[in-house]
Amino acid sequence: MTMASTPAADHRPDEPEEPLAFIDEAAGNEDPPAPIKGVRRLLGWIIPANLGIFLIWGAVPGILLPAQITAQFGEADKVANLAIVMTIGAFFSMLAQPIAGQISDRTRSRFGRRAPWIFLGALAGGLSLVGLAFANSLVGVVIAWTLVQITYNFAQGPLSAVMPDRVPVKRRGTFATLSGIGLMVGALGGQIIGSIFYGSIAAGYVTFAVFSLVMLTLFIVFNPDHSSKELEPEPFRFADFLRTFWVSPIKHPDFFWAFTGRLLLYTGYFAVTGYQLYLLTDYFGVERPQDVIPLLGLISLAGILVATIVSGPLSDKLGRRKIFVFASSAVTGLAFLLPWVWPDLTAWMIMTFIAGLGFGMFQAVDTALMSEVLPSAKSFAKDLGVVNIAATLPQTLAPGVAGAIVLTFGYTGLFPVAIVLSVLGAFAVWPIKAVK
Repeated sequence: MTMASTPAADHRPDEPEEPLAFIDEAAGNEDPPAPIKGVRRLLGWIIPANLGIFLIWGAVPGILLPAQITAQFGEADKVANLAIVMTIGAFFSMLAQPIAGQISDRTRSRFGRRAPWIFLGALAGGLSLVGLAFANSLVGVVIAWTLVQITYNFAQGPLSAVMPDRVPVKRRGTFATLSGIGLMVGALGGQIIGSIFYGSIAAGYVTFAVFSLVMLTLFIVFNPDHSSKELEPEPFRFADFLRTFWVSPIKHPDFFWAFTGRLLLYTGYFAVTGYQLYLLTDYFGVERPQDVIPLLGLISLAGILVATIVSGPLSDKLGRRKIFVFASSAVTGLAFLLPWVWPDLTAWMIMTFIAGLGFGMFQAVDTALMSEVLPSAKSFAKDLGVVNIAATLPQTLAPGVAGAIVLTFGYTGLFPVAIVLSVLGAFAVWPIKAVK
């Protein structure tokens, strides 16, 4: 037998010999074992998989759930009722993903650690959406929406771990780009599709539930994972379980700085964009904001897609992440300068595109950067769940923080705060050492 015919002939010196060895020994900046069906197929399927989840996040909380609450409980208390439902759901969503990741990391099955939870999360999420369609009391809506948040995060958390699990470091920018396209198109497209079901809310819930289950099931079928059955089960201790949600900034400073950068940028971004409706009516004097918002969504999507498509592959080619994350945070922050000094709708439109460029660049490259500062392959999904708190927490807290700023300084106070937070987010990535 010649050397060319042996499995070792195609083996890279830095590639773990077995998937089990990788899980036991590797960190996020090391190449994982090759996917069973290849990286190219994985790259193709991450877009529909993310669409399956993010169409829901675009359609339900922004369109269908507010419409349901208004239809069932009336106009008078719709703001307060929606705030109650969204706040409780957001709190449990923030906790669900790291818990789901922790459970996923410890799963032993012939289908691997992620596939069982991606499927079960999609199935249970679909059933929860159907339950939300038939909820006829505020308590029922709260419970159903909370279950939707928890169950789909049990799918989303393990799905996010696919990158460090299976994608080589040099192709993670490209993977993050494709993942970001699925995310952004899903979130913005969900608003458009959700508006089609505005008068048929139950049908909308069922449609999104079925689509998500089909897309995530197909992702699992066409991208099988290595078995985790032979992994040594780790003893479970509840105190140890709780401690794993704390990643020491002293032991893992790169992880800490990457988390901090994401937290700062997201807080600044959503403090402004989360108040878009009131900014349009009260700051820019737009009489019919509902006619303008779809156009602003398309402008934002254009900026995000252009930056995402260019930034991820380019960062792979150059072998650098930090400069892109720094530039994206700086661009996003500086974009908010425009409507601050020029309070006009035209300025807001230009800002929307520029901020989209910055946010798209950040989404593409920061996701790849985060995958490379993860401490251990044993806890990829849990650590990514903790990282995603830096994305979900600002969306939970930003409305309250922004509201306090508006009440104290007026709407003009939002812009300098967002600029400062975004620029601080840019500088937070420079101390990272494991990634160029």
